[in-house]
Amino acid sequence: MNMSENKRPVDYGKEMCNAIMETQRPAQLWPAGAMFYIPGVFLSGMQRMWHLTGETKYFDYIKEYFDCVLPPDGGVYGIHHEIPIPKTDGDHYNYRALTMLDCKQPCVLLHDLYDETGEDKYLKAIKTIGESMYFWPVNEYGGYWHMMTQHHQMWMDGAYMAGPLSVKYAKRFGDPTLRERAIHQVFLMNDYIKDEKTGLYFHGWDPTKEAEWADPETGLSENIWGRAVGWYAVAILDILDDIPEDHPAVERLKQIEVDLLTALVKYQDPVTGKWYQVLDKPGAEGNWVETSCTSLFAYSYAKAIRKGILSTEYAPVLEKAYQGLIDGLYYDENNRLILGGVCTGTCIEAGTYAHYINRRQVQNDLHGAGAFTLMCAEMELYLETKSERK
Repeated sequence: MNMSENKRPVDYGKEMCNAIMETQRPAQLWPAGAMFYIPGVFLSGMQRMWHLTGETKYFDYIKEYFDCVLPPDGGVYGIHHEIPIPKTDGDHYNYRALTMLDCKQPCVLLHDLYDETGEDKYLKAIKTIGESMYFWPVNEYGGYWHMMTQHHQMWMDGAYMAGPLSVKYAKRFGDPTLRERAIHQVFLMNDYIKDEKTGLYFHGWDPTKEAEWADPETGLSENIWGRAVGWYAVAILDILDDIPEDHPAVERLKQIEVDLLTALVKYQDPVTGKWYQVLDKPGAEGNWVETSCTSLFAYSYAKAIRKGILSTEYAPVLEKAYQGLIDGLYYDENNRLILGGVCTGTCIEAGTYAHYINRRQVQNDLHGAGAFTLMCAEMELYLETKSERK
């Protein structure tokens, strides 16, 4: 395995964190003043860097972010669907935190903050966001609506946005209700959103078939978007971290993960080691290799192999993906690490092939920086385990 400049994955992860930290203070992470999954996924990667290195600057950055988005009492409010509006005194309220699954995801980070500091505001936010899931609307199958404004629709992204926070809440407070609901979401997606022909997953499903993008017979969206499938793969593994090993759902969760990672092999680009924006159409006109989904898949291969869920025979797939990501990195004039080829934030909208391939490609977008940093952390652990096996 070619390790560029003899750097380890953790070194690249630190460089990515540092690049963002040097250009954006926590209060500047978009959307300013509100919890949202975009900074949440980046800070999740940064959290892993803190766990691996013990460097307190990472913990401090995460804490500063939450101290910007949470009022002093830890209150989280769900009374509005719009972008948060700053109060005149400079405080910002999380108007969307209880009305979008995407706004709940950062809650997973609050557990470390509370455990390290003992500050009640973090525990209050954990409780408020977790308890909001008891009342989250579901479709006729028990599937979470992705947003309050998207009635009945399930998006693959939702497994990551709501799943890990739910099982962490259940583990902390000893109530299995949200854990079982999180597992149910994974199973629903496998039962109804999976494309049996490819073994991959469409971006969304509307059982009422009323959405603009919904197939009139199946209710499925038309295309298989890389990052949506990546969220699902990561979510399953992270959910498994926080449920009992003897839980009756464990073996099925593991098998779903294995089946997905097995199916993905066929669609890996043999030249770059990456995966495509529209996963199942690697040779189609206009399609392009995308780095955030590749990072999420590499994370998933590394973690699944490390934990004995996936056979080590898939190590070449993982290592090819990792090297492809490393080979695509470069540095700007200030010697900051740059990750390009990241798809900007993407809803389903019309759901057409053109919609996905025409999305903007951006560099050091937090989707990509976060996915890449998560991957680096997991890759570091994978290499340590690999070394121990020799």
